[in-house]
Amino acid sequence: MAESVVLRRRRAGFHRDSKGWIFVGPFLAVFALTFLAPIGYAIYLSLFREQAFFGGTVFVGLDNYLDVIQDSKFWEAFGRVLLFLVVQVPIMLVLALLAALAIDSARLHGANFFRIVIFLPYAVPGVVAVLMWGYIYGNNFGLAADLNDLLGSTSIVPLSARWMLPSIANIVTWEFVGYNMLIFYSALRTVPEELYEAAAIDGAGTIRTIRAVKLPALRGAIVIATIFSIIGSFQLFNEPNILRTLAPNVITTYFTPNMYAYNLSFAGQQFNYSATVAIVMGVITAVIAYVVQLRGSREAM
Repeated sequence: MAESVVLRRRRAGFHRDSKGWIFVGPFLAVFALTFLAPIGYAIYLSLFREQAFFGGTVFVGLDNYLDVIQDSKFWEAFGRVLLFLVVQVPIMLVLALLAALAIDSARLHGANFFRIVIFLPYAVPGVVAVLMWGYIYGNNFGLAADLNDLLGSTSIVPLSARWMLPSIANIVTWEFVGYNMLIFYSALRTVPEELYEAAAIDGAGTIRTIRAVKLPALRGAIVIATIFSIIGSFQLFNEPNILRTLAPNVITTYFTPNMYAYNLSFAGQQFNYSATVAIVMGVITAVIAYVVQLRGSREAM
């Protein structure tokens, strides 16, 4: 009798678990097919190398990874996107934070209108945005060329080697300030009204309310936005790749790690080495994003 009761309970538990797997199963299948399988195939490719004279591929183990570590082009591209991250991401997040605080305040008239206007650039397809800014940056046409003609000089050259990275940073900032602003604004809308009432009773002004109430409530959102921005910076591809047609002597095939991997694969037919570059860059990105998340979680505690 006792054994039959135990069996019935186990069967009931199995049926409950199986229902959960039925609902989760389609997602897991798509996730494995579109995410895990490509990563596994890239790791597989990175362990082989194509023979130059005899054809075919041979197993080389970690030799491709050692080559990437010693590759000056890869580290030059990585250093460029790292500089881009260190400078552009804080500026973008500060602008998004200021916009969210301004829209959340009761003193800004037409807050809904400004929220839509700031978010609108994110709705523009990335390729279209880069093409639009490319025409603005053009040395022989567009706004930059018109300003140079008006001033009678050639001091405004956004597509020069000196200003190319700031020009790309300007495009990315224009595209994603609204996205990050929406993350911050959504977090601000969840702050309980009791906290604002308590701050008002204590005589806190606007600045003190922001420092004591709003910014602590935004810590989680800031961490999330920072992680997304870090990943986006290391994935920089569309902007330099499209602008390369306007400044081929400035933007090289290894301007960013993603461009390097892309050109190795589709222009150089070095699929194995391209996969290795992608895997190394993915590991670096994951480690940095994890460190930022871990540090942000500790500060929030």
